[in-house]
Amino acid sequence: MTLTRRKALTIGLGGIAFAALPGLSAAATMDELTAAFTGGAAPGTGGITLTTPEIAENGNTVPVSVDAPGAVAIILFASGNPEPAVATFAFGPAAGRQFAATRIRLAKTQDVVAMAKMADGSIVQAQATVKVTIGGCGG
Repeated sequence: MTLTRRKALTIGLGGIAFAALPGLSAAATMDELTAAFTGGAAPGTGGITLTTPEIAENGNTVPVSVDAPGAVAIILFASGNPEPAVATFAFGPAAGRQFAATRIRLAKTQDVVAMAKMADGSIVQAQATVKVTIGGCGG
């Protein structure tokens, strides 16, 4: 079979149309994302500090920082967002500090969860509730 420009365009547009249809390309749930990051291990507490504001006046820019000394990876979740996985940070052996700070978008009042995969393979978790007065994801 030879691939002509017309066939390539048809296949490409078909793929875009499939991805755009609601329900056919469903986002992963929190449980699926957590299982993928932890590898099935139960997360513990302690060893991670999640800093968020208690009240965010605008959900478009909510400052979040995570400090997890000894972590090799950190993932942030916003459980009430249409796409719960917000950010993933990976740290190499040359990282001076396992700290990440960013601004995230929150659709509504919800829990923000940070998980860290430590160098010994253990998983630690921290959680904070952020009250949003004006939603950032179209709300």
